[in-house]
Amino acid sequence: MPRISALDMPDVPMGQLPEHLELQRTRVLCGADAPTHTEGIQYSGAYASMEVDIGLRIENFCRDFRIDVIRLTEDEMEFDMVGIDVALANAFRRIIISELPTMAIEKVLMVSNTSVIQDEVLAHRLGLIPIEVDPRLFEYISENDSPNEKNTIVFKLHVSCKRNGPRFTVKSDQLKWLPKGSELEMETGVKSSIKKKYTSFSCGQDTLPELSSKPIRVKHDDIIIAKLGPGQEIELEAHAVKGVGKTHAKWSPVATAWYRMLPEVVLLEEVEDEMAVELVNKCPVKVFDIEDVGKGQKKVVVSRPRACTLCRECIRGEGWENRVALRRVKNHFIFTIESVGQLPPETLFTEAIKILEDKCDRVISELS
Repeated sequence: MPRISALDMPDVPMGQLPEHLELQRTRVLCGADAPTHTEGIQYSGAYASMEVDIGLRIENFCRDFRIDVIRLTEDEMEFDMVGIDVALANAFRRIIISELPTMAIEKVLMVSNTSVIQDEVLAHRLGLIPIEVDPRLFEYISENDSPNEKNTIVFKLHVSCKRNGPRFTVKSDQLKWLPKGSELEMETGVKSSIKKKYTSFSCGQDTLPELSSKPIRVKHDDIIIAKLGPGQEIELEAHAVKGVGKTHAKWSPVATAWYRMLPEVVLLEEVEDEMAVELVNKCPVKVFDIEDVGKGQKKVVVSRPRACTLCRECIRGEGWENRVALRRVKNHFIFTIESVGQLPPETLFTEAIKILEDKCDRVISELS
């Protein structure tokens, strides 16, 4: 890049940033060795000498922020969050993973387990099975609360393998929901005509309006719990309660929630003919395509910039950094939520917004 005297440079227009500063502020530049300009600038006085205010203003946020849903299935959603800072995007990710409540098996009462799997390992495997039920219908249970129809879900598992039969695979569809609560009697050590159970249900959960139309069940029927040999048996009762992922991963409602900045692939000069073919073959995810411009000439076009993974293969080699520029847009995030099944992904995101809103309200109330 040729050197230019400061006296020969044009005057900087007031109220807007020069092109190179605007590029550094809004883009992460990805070179062959490392990315640059990765930091975010939100300080309102950073460009005060140019009369540019880049501070966070609520009116600017309401004007610029938007969400565009790209793909939505039963258990997965991909959407774009535009006009938001990375700190807020990461807050949503952390809330979805660790602060959204679900129902998961917490207590396992073993009656009989003659399989090769230890009781603790079996209980852990049961806890990781997703339960298809809306956790908003239930309450949290504390140490002083007794298990009842509003805070506990009870499942029963009783399977065995015949002595002369083949090995038997125990799957999650053999977990049976007990809407009336526990069927096991507690050993109190006191003789009484009234037998006490492990739960105190005042009514059957199947009689509740919100559960009568959609019985509680496991989300996936084909999860392998154990394999029994001839003569082996498992009999147990499992109690599911409400919790959050930061207590234990079994309560996390997602397999994963993640985001990445929107890739931006820019051709700095025309890439034609043999070099065009070379560039197309360099990219493993086929970001580039060849366009026929007539008279036997070909040139490269950027056809799928969103698919770029920043492997940087296209800018490796002599001279390629002068032909192709790889960037990331700092305030445009591609967000993906993969639900494990308790709640649809769009509901998980709206619930995360409510939790963040409650946190903001608490901070405001503490400061006021």
